Amino acid sequence: MSKIPKWLQPTLWSVKIDQLDLEKDKIYIINQVLAYGGMRELKWLFKSYSHKTIKEVFLNHPIKTYRAPTFNFVKEILLDLRKLNLVKERYVINTPRIIR
Repeated sequence: MSKIPKWLQPTLWSVKIDQLDLEKDKIYIINQVLAYGGMRELKWLFKSYSHKTIKEVFLNHPIKTYRAPTFNFVKEILLDLRKLNLVKERYVINTPRIIR
């Protein structure tokens, strides 16, 4: 695996890039890039980790950071997990609405 490029810092904002380890921090890195990355970041992710690893992290280590449309895109399109009935509440962050 390669080093984490500096241009990923805006996507991995809560930790400095030079403090991240591709293997030890893969749960954070994979979920963060899936939830907040664009095409460039996603291409890097799939070059840096196997499809199997990305799927395993998404399924077994959910982080409640996804917006509903992003969760659906990752689940159904990127990882082709349409047939699985995943508990959305384990992934999707709820955004409270202020009604006045």
